[in-house]
Amino acid sequence: MSVRVRLTRVGSKKNPIWRVVVADQRSPRDGRFIEAVGQYNPQTDPSTIVLDRERLDHWLGRGAQASNTVKQLMKAHSKGLTPATAGAAAPSEEADATEDEAAATPAEGAALEGGGESAEPLEGDPAEPSQVEPEDAKSGEEPAS
Repeated sequence: MSVRVRLTRVGSKKNPIWRVVVADQRSPRDGRFIEAVGQYNPQTDPSTIVLDRERLDHWLGRGAQASNTVKQLMKAHSKGLTPATAGAAAPSEEADATEDEAAATPAEGAALEGGGESAEPLEGDPAEPSQVEPEDAKSGEEPAS
């Protein structure tokens, strides 16, 4: 008998709530199981993960194999993160830092998005206030009074 730790769906239509169960590999997904060792609700913010680590370790120590999803849930539960952010914790922090830098200085943010262009404005850029002169000043003549 091959034993797996996997998810079984409970909850109503369009309201998925998952139970972490220990079940025989041959049993259907929502069918018979040996023991329920936790639950996972992805609809809450942040997702709710409840695991009985003592019982889970007991079954894993006896040769039960966890599914990939349950492995991710165990990792997220041990770190205190949600499953969606467990695998991407470092990249999301880097993205937040990049967004903060871009928001702090728009010229630098445009340079970062532009793929390595300099942060200095181009000559003759009409958006630069020091470059724009009134039309009277361009002609070199003083206005008649």
